[in-house]
Amino acid sequence: MELIMDSNQDFENYQKAKKQVEEIKGFYSHLLSYVLVMLVLAGINIKYSPSHIWFFWPLLGWGLGLFFHAVKVFNWFPFLSKNWEEKKLQQFMDEEKNRSKKYE
Repeated sequence: MELIMDSNQDFENYQKAKKQVEEIKGFYSHLLSYVLVMLVLAGINIKYSPSHIWFFWPLLGWGLGLFFHAVKVFNWFPFLSKNWEEKKLQQFMDEEKNRSKKYE
């Protein structure tokens, strides 16, 4: 697949999109390994110690990590994103600039 970049901005957008796709692929790989390992652990638990269900603990622990991975990849909480701080700084600088212009 060959893409033609008309400008530097197109190239930057392409790089951001490519990085996002890689992060999503990484998340789905993480999800697949989670499901497979949990199935194996559940099988071991049920076969060898059915009276004591312990596989829920790794299920919950790793599941929490998987949840935070999803939050990061899919940007469910925008204030945790990488560029949130930059956007807030820019917003405050613009507000200050507007305030100072107002009093000129």
